[in-house]
This record gives sequence, structure tokens and C-alpha cells, in this order.
Amino acid sequence: MQGIKSLTQGPINRQLFNLAIPIMATSFIQMAYSLTDMAWVGRLGSEAVAAVGAVGILTWMSGSIALLNKVGSEVSVGQSIGARSEQDARQFASHNISIALLISVCWGALLFLFASPILHIFELKEHITENAITYLRIVSTGFPFVFLSAAFTGIYNAAGRSKTPFYISGTGLIMNIILDPLFIFGFGWGTVGAALATWLSEATVFGIFVYQLRCKDDLLGGFPFLTRLKGKYTKRIFKLGLPVATLNTLFAFVNMFLSRTASEQGGHLGLMAFTTGGQIEAITWNTSQGFSTGLSTFIAQNYAAGEKSRVKKAWRTTLWMTSIFGTLCSLLFIFFGSEVFSIFVPEPDAYRIGGDFLRIDGYSQLFMMLEITMQGVFYGLGRTVPPAIISISCNYMRIPIALFLVHLGMGVDAIWWAVSATTIAKGIILTLWFIIIKRKIL
Repeated sequence: MQGIKSLTQGPINRQLFNLAIPIMATSFIQMAYSLTDMAWVGRLGSEAVAAVGAVGILTWMSGSIALLNKVGSEVSVGQSIGARSEQDARQFASHNISIALLISVCWGALLFLFASPILHIFELKEHITENAITYLRIVSTGFPFVFLSAAFTGIYNAAGRSKTPFYISGTGLIMNIILDPLFIFGFGWGTVGAALATWLSEATVFGIFVYQLRCKDDLLGGFPFLTRLKGKYTKRIFKLGLPVATLNTLFAFVNMFLSRTASEQGGHLGLMAFTTGGQIEAITWNTSQGFSTGLSTFIAQNYAAGEKSRVKKAWRTTLWMTSIFGTLCSLLFIFFGSEVFSIFVPEPDAYRIGGDFLRIDGYSQLFMMLEITMQGVFYGLGRTVPPAIISISCNYMRIPIALFLVHLGMGVDAIWWAVSATTIAKGIILTLWFIIIKRKIL
């Protein structure tokens, strides 16, 4: 096939690293958009951070929905490549793009129209809420860029070309880093400036993807971006991507509830600590997600090609890498949580409460790496339901656990412990699930 890299032959470790490192960097870059906004907005004060943080939960939810076509592309296109079915690979690519456009327009319109009632859920001060509404309405109009870029990224990853999304996303991040201080402080636009900087950067990334696919790369021999949807391909994409998107979206709903509880227990500082701390933790999540996505792509091709021994070796190698990374993250958060938090919000009261969040969350980092690795294995095998079941169940357990601990008088720390305990549970259960079924399928 044109423009693809076969992963069914050659040195496993090198292929995994060559896949994972660019994907890891791309995931970090995508997360860095929000962190860059947060770091600059943090100079405006904790109230401004709380406003952006409230919207951050919704933009994170949007990214979760976009996973439907990112994961759908990675697995459906990847397995088609492994099975040497070029026609199916092109059809899956076109279908993922078309579905991503349709969903993004509907979702963006929904958040734009109902921004006010949604953001009033957090019960923040009225001026903070109004700030958040304006921010959300600006970024929601850019969701088609985000969703389509996610689908493009998935297609390139499936083809073994993970460096291309990295370079393109990196260009967008550099643009955002330049525009944030210019718009926020130079033009005096505050949080509106942060939203506009993000919007322009996302639009640029989308434009470069289109140019790359249409004018430079002959990926899969070329394929149309838009196509009439056919049941065969649409059903397969939803079967693969919907569980992943659902679990992450439901996770966002849980976070909305916990954010409101954090606001009730700790005011805007509680909400700020939860949302900003979650963004900081997402650095480790999204960075390690690169290993998981690389593993998923590798397994998708090799499992479809019947190379089961390569699948098992890749799993063991990735498990070692993510375990080492998780241990380092645990040590960093536990012993230097306040120092890390102060980089983003240099307000003493803010980084004290934020440091508590990172310290408690640090105990779960190694287990989070287990969860991420096992997700990659299941996704590559085309079995996206087990991770969804475990993640949804454990994430929703956070609500009663948090409420119980609040009842015991633990205050805002109750939420931090609920998050950490359920993350540990997810890693252990998903690993045991795979060990049980491994003998049957591999």
C-alpha cells in the first residue's frame, strides 16, 4: 500500500519506539494547548483560572467524543492495512473523517447555544461564570478543527506515520505559545485572548493536515475526505470507537459532578485545584498514552496478520516502559506536588491546595500506567468494550466514595482520595482481566 509502514516484520522494540515517541509527543502537545492557556491565565489570578478550568472540563469532554474517530481510524484502518485490504483502508479513512465532521458541528452548536445553563452548574461567582461563557462560545466554534485533526491523526498513526501528526501539532503549539501572551497581555484581552489563541492554533493545525494529505502525501493511494456513509463501515467504526468515546465522555460527567463538589467544599480554589491539577496530571496521562496508542497500532496490524508472538512481546516491552514512567511520576507528585503546581498558578493559597491534590493523586500514577497500557492492548485486539466497562464502573464509584468521605469531614481532600483510589482499582482489574483471557486469544 502507498504511504504506509508495515509493522508485521522487523525489530519490535525499535518499531514500538518509532511509533510511540512521536505519538507521545503529539499527545503532550495536544494537552499543552490547555496548559499554555492555564499558565498564562494563572498570571491573571485564581478566579480567571477557575473560569478557564470550568470550560476545560467541557473541552476535555469534546476531546473524549473526538476519540470515536481517532481510535476508530487507528484500529479500523490499521487492521485493514494488516489484512492488506487497501480498499477497506481508504473507505474507513473517508468514513471516519465524514463522521467526525458531522459530530463536531452538532456538538459545537450544542455547547454554544447552552453555554450559560451548563456553566451555571458549577455555582461560581457570576462574573467568573460570565467569563467562562464567553470563553466556551469562542472555543466551541473551533471544534470541527479539533475533531477532524483527531481523525487525521488516527489515520496517520494507523499507517505507521506517527511523526507527521507530531510535526503538525507541534506547529500549532508553537503558534499558541506565541499568541497567548500577545492576546492575553499585549492586547489586554484576558481570557478571551486565550480562547482566540487556541482557536487560531487549532485552525492552523487543521489547515496543515489538509494541505499535507492533498498536496504532499499519497496516503493509502489517496481517499476522499467526505463520502456517503455506508452501514458496513459506519457500524464497524462505532463498534470500535464508541466504547472509548463513551467511557471518556461519561468520565467527563463524573468530573463535572466532582468539580461542583470541589467548588462547594473549597470555593473557587477547590474548583481551580481540581481542574488545574487534572490538567497537570493529564501531562502524564497523555504522554504515556503515546505508548498505549503505539502499542494499539502495532497490535492491530500484527494481530490481523496472525503474528501473535509479536503481539505478546510488544505488550511486555510497553508494560516495562510505562511502569518506569509511572514510578517517576509518582515520586514527582508525592514529593514536589506544590512546586509543580506553582509553575502554573503562582498564588500561595492556590498551590498549597493544588499540591495536596497532586500528592494524593501521586499514589495512583503507577496503576494509571497499567490501565493505559492494557487499554492499548484491548484496543489493538479490537476489544474496546472491557476497558469501557471497567473505566465507567470505577469512575462512577468516585461519586459515592467522595460523598462518603465528605460526610466524614475530610473536606475537599475527599475528592482527591476518591480519584486516587478508583484509579488504582482500574489498573489492577484491567490487568487481571487481560491475564485471564490472554491464553484464549493469544
